[in-house]
Amino acid sequence: MQAVATGFAHGLVGQSPEIGAIRRLIEKASRNRLPVLLLGESGTGKEVVARGIHNANPHGQFIPIDCGSLVGTLMESELFGHTKGSFSGATDNKKGLVELADGGTAFFDEIGDLPLEMQVKLLRLIQEKEFRPVGALNWRKVDLRIIAATHRDLKAEVAAGRFRQDLYYRLNVIVLHLPPLRERKQDIPLLLGHFIDMGRDQGLPEFIAGDDVMRAFLSYDWPGNVRELKHCVDRMAAVHSEGAMQLADMPSALQNHASPPIPDLSEVLEDHAFTEFVIAPKVTVFSISDSEKRAIVKALAAAQGDRAKAARLLQIGRTTLYRKMKQYGIE
Repeated sequence: MQAVATGFAHGLVGQSPEIGAIRRLIEKASRNRLPVLLLGESGTGKEVVARGIHNANPHGQFIPIDCGSLVGTLMESELFGHTKGSFSGATDNKKGLVELADGGTAFFDEIGDLPLEMQVKLLRLIQEKEFRPVGALNWRKVDLRIIAATHRDLKAEVAAGRFRQDLYYRLNVIVLHLPPLRERKQDIPLLLGHFIDMGRDQGLPEFIAGDDVMRAFLSYDWPGNVRELKHCVDRMAAVHSEGAMQLADMPSALQNHASPPIPDLSEVLEDHAFTEFVIAPKVTVFSISDSEKRAIVKALAAAQGDRAKAARLLQIGRTTLYRKMKQYGIE
């Protein structure tokens, strides 16, 4: 039971060292009200971490603000509210998202998408803890924690003139870098089980992943990160009929990745400077399986039995190499 508790602390699923480090930083960030900046690729779970920080020391509401969806003339009203009669259609006073977060946490997701004119107003909100609704004459004070997240390189955005340098420094107080899923693959089995359970609770059929499916999950690099894994599990559950999940039940991207063709080793080495390896000349082969077996044997010999190095030579994952070795009876 302890492993399960550890695997889900702060809403984060996993037991990898990378997730352990994020959990410790969540604990530290939750002890104060300083701005927090979350950096990482899309789909790495930045909103989960933001909610984890809020819930570790909860005060008020957690208000997510999608900066990418704030467009047009009503952007300022959505953020800061407006007074009655301030513009056409403003028939009543309205609270904005910032005021709703008073006493709690405002999570500015994809802060790098916020237009420059709004960045100025956000800077004042951070510095002075105050804002002014559209049409109002007086400033209003608020007490809130600001957490911002982005997949963009904000330093590069500052250099390009698309993000204010002063706002960047105001946000860059406590910074958490969220690792992509390909750098914490040991968490995939836990995530898989978690998403299967979630799907079951939402009425999707439960399934068991077969060995080939699990190997495919572990060897795939998941460019869409945890979000892509979640969508993949939901799709597989929706289309699966019965029995253990098979490769044919997986999305085409994973099916194509699960059995990559092994290139002829001599062709691979022509493009790489592996000067410490000496191999025999190219040999004519007559079948895919025979070619793969020869290539694996050559790579293992060239790598002096080092399987990780042999996998790099063959340009395949180590799990794929182990599966192929077992398939062809190579010790």
